Amino acid sequence: MRSVFHLAYNVTNLDEARGFYGDLLGCAEGRSTETWVDFDFFNHQISLHLGEPFKVVNTGKVGEHIVPMPHLGVVLELDEWQKLADKLVEAGIEFVLEPSVRFEGQAGEQWTMFFYDPSGNPIEVKGFHSLDEIFDK
Repeated sequence: MRSVFHLAYNVTNLDEARGFYGDLLGCAEGRSTETWVDFDFFNHQISLHLGEPFKVVNTGKVGEHIVPMPHLGVVLELDEWQKLADKLVEAGIEFVLEPSVRFEGQAGEQWTMFFYDPSGNPIEVKGFHSLDEIFDK
């Protein structure tokens, strides 16, 4: 069964969101009104509505790092992850956690990066050699 995840959350400026999600991340824009816009977020649907974003607190402990909670994210195959990481570095994105590998040599080895959208919503992008490894123990 193929399913698509949907997440709706608030942003403070739709034009900034279009620049970030559409132009920078390369997400195709879907339907929109003057108060919200949909994007194809790596084959999943996000709906960005004008409003106050989630309160974010750095409470997520993963290995040696404390990461913002809550956050949204996506898991990509490693080659796509690397292309996106290179694009974000080139664009001068300020990272919460710079592109790096964690759990190296262990089950669940993954590459990750954390950054914020222009409204302060934290995003994590993970990369795996194969998506079949996502739930390895």
